[in-house]
Amino acid sequence: MGLDCRTDSHENMPVVAAADGYIAKVTIDATGFGRSIRINHPNELTTLYAHLNDFNPALEKYVTEQQYKQQTWKIEIDIPANLFPVKKGDFIAYSGNTGGSEGPHTHFEIRDTKTDKVLNPLLFGMPIHDDVAPQILRLAVYDRSISVYEQSPKFIVIRKINGTYTAPLVTANSDKISFAISAVDKYTGSNNPNGIYQAILSEDEKPIVGFQIDSITYEETRYVNAHIDYKLRSNGGPFVEHLSRLPGYPQGVYKDINGDGVITLNDDDIHHIKVEVKDTYGNTSLLKFDVKRGVINKPITKSGKMLYPGQINIFENNDISFYLPENDLYDSLHLQFNETAANNINAASPVFQINTGSIPSHVYFPVKIKSTAGDAYKDKIVMHRYWAGKNDFAKAVYDNGWYKASFREFGNFQLIIDNTPPTITPVGFRDGMNCKGLARIAFIVKDNTKEINFRAELDGKWLRFTNDKNEAFIYKFDSYCPSGNHVLKIIAQDCVGNVAEKTYNFTR
Repeated sequence: MGLDCRTDSHENMPVVAAADGYIAKVTIDATGFGRSIRINHPNELTTLYAHLNDFNPALEKYVTEQQYKQQTWKIEIDIPANLFPVKKGDFIAYSGNTGGSEGPHTHFEIRDTKTDKVLNPLLFGMPIHDDVAPQILRLAVYDRSISVYEQSPKFIVIRKINGTYTAPLVTANSDKISFAISAVDKYTGSNNPNGIYQAILSEDEKPIVGFQIDSITYEETRYVNAHIDYKLRSNGGPFVEHLSRLPGYPQGVYKDINGDGVITLNDDDIHHIKVEVKDTYGNTSLLKFDVKRGVINKPITKSGKMLYPGQINIFENNDISFYLPENDLYDSLHLQFNETAANNINAASPVFQINTGSIPSHVYFPVKIKSTAGDAYKDKIVMHRYWAGKNDFAKAVYDNGWYKASFREFGNFQLIIDNTPPTITPVGFRDGMNCKGLARIAFIVKDNTKEINFRAELDGKWLRFTNDKNEAFIYKFDSYCPSGNHVLKIIAQDCVGNVAEKTYNFTR
């Protein structure tokens, strides 16, 4: 979505405005962009700077006041145009590692202000020297007479000879095939692997389909799960990018030229395939190989209900029901459904498997499960989804013996009874403590589900604790805690209303 600008593995480097404008929005969140700033510019473009630490003093003061006014640390503020004008090069914040960042850096974007569409910054003449062509690392072949999620691709060894990538003759055991590649782009003098800008697939010198990453909205970004082989990647394999548009993926970054990228082999001739990969500087790499039809494999007969992209898919029995909206699936597949006995002392239903976590789901889909615990616990029922070590929880809404929640990933689903309040554990802090030498107070708050509503009150007034990356809740001493004796109350509530409270007296 933009450029991740290295900061020499350091935080608190100065971040400055890219051009004249005004600070239009600030967001603070535990994940995603963390602490971010958007600047609107007179040319109807917006620049975004993310994963920041402290803002410049005036902006930091304003944001803090808004957080206390709204009594929330997580915040999104639209700022009037006249409050924080900036000139090109003005200091706006310190770089950091906040939110969904895995190391110190600054994420930078250029957007169309009116549409919020993200534009490729490398199309704006960035001062980055690049005369290095993209590298093509892998070629994968798919049998498109069946779902891409019900096969493993066949990988073809490629070599680079006299500047062109080549592969041996591909003999296809299907009359419908498609291709995917792994490729990276690098700048001159850098070993960082970046995404590629453009790829075009041609058959017998006729362009078939291509994709180009020039602009995209955040509403479209989840389609990356259709652009790559999601199943392959989620099972520990490499990233490969489809050179075909899956049936449930609108054109988006793809441009259908003479088809969607599925090649039909309706003769025994040898067909010449070319893949052209470019970066934004025009540096180009070519992959050329030939393909012919071989002995057609008879598809393996699979059991189970078929699920199709582009239509609503419904499943129901006496204990569970779900439906997938028409824009949920990218390719057709057989439903993988299984029921096993409860494996949890707090279980309120069996475990139901709906597909696997390696099948991508584009939107949230509702699941309804009948409880085995009766109605006595109806306000304490949580639906748990899990797969391959990843867990999601949602409060289940009661509906005449059934409980409903929505998720955006497949896997195992089960109802559980949650009567356990969160736990609150202070870090280096205790009741009755003299905090004169402390710079901050921290608490670890955990729950058997993920959703925690945290509130801190100092002498009866809301106190701002940060919670970057959903880790510790931290308060850094400031003017909101003057010298003297204080009472600090910590309140933590989970998604079904279980509450934990702790009160501490301390001196500063």
